[in-house]
Amino acid sequence: MTRITIIGYGKMGQTIERLAKEKGHKIVSIIDPRQEGCFKEINEESIKGADVCIDFTHPSAAVDNIKKVASFGKNIVVGTTGWYNQMNEVKRIVEKNNIGLIWSGNFLIGVNAFFKIIEESARIFNNLEDYDCLAYEMHHKMKADSPSGTAKMMSDLLIKNLNKKDKAVFKILDRQIEPNELHVASIRGGSIPGTHEVQFDSPDDTVSIKHVARSRNGFANGAIMAAQFIEGKKGFFNINDLMDDMIKKV
Repeated sequence: MTRITIIGYGKMGQTIERLAKEKGHKIVSIIDPRQEGCFKEINEESIKGADVCIDFTHPSAAVDNIKKVASFGKNIVVGTTGWYNQMNEVKRIVEKNNIGLIWSGNFLIGVNAFFKIIEESARIFNNLEDYDCLAYEMHHKMKADSPSGTAKMMSDLLIKNLNKKDKAVFKILDRQIEPNELHVASIRGGSIPGTHEVQFDSPDDTVSIKHVARSRNGFANGAIMAAQFIEGKKGFFNINDLMDDMIKKV
């Protein structure tokens, strides 16, 4: 049993609460200044007794939340996206306070298996000269950031494993794309579930690799698994560390 504090009690936080309880974990507190019946801020009282905090809030709040949690010596799972330009600062916070942190742009286990498939596929198509690569992502109209954290992780993997690509372009293109550029498009609207696709395209055919998230349950389950993983650990981790740990156990 892991004792969990949930930071952010939106739809994701509520799903984490429900599933964590079903799995036998204990929710010791919930923190959200906008929700009734929750603690309003991160302090000694609101995270007392927690083994791990799970943060699904907003990009503007994520780093400050990490600082506060770290100051009380608590480990944390960060599912909030959009703060990655402050990654070095967060690493320093983790080291200074001797805590454990695990982050991901997407805690859905299936999408992280998707990443491994992309990585291996890119290595294969890297040696096939006729194939170009492109990617896109679609999300519902309430998505707070664009491109998604998952899209950024996806593009990083492609650039790492495709010699001909060394730059991801996320903005709208009003010109011909350069051969070294990987175009990653973002679409927002309606109630579209999180969708990510990579295409390897030639004049003769197209190979597509696609992942569609059906519900928040998968993201929440992955975050709970991450909380179990980071409990008692020290250091800076990401979803690949969790996946490697899971694959070794298979």
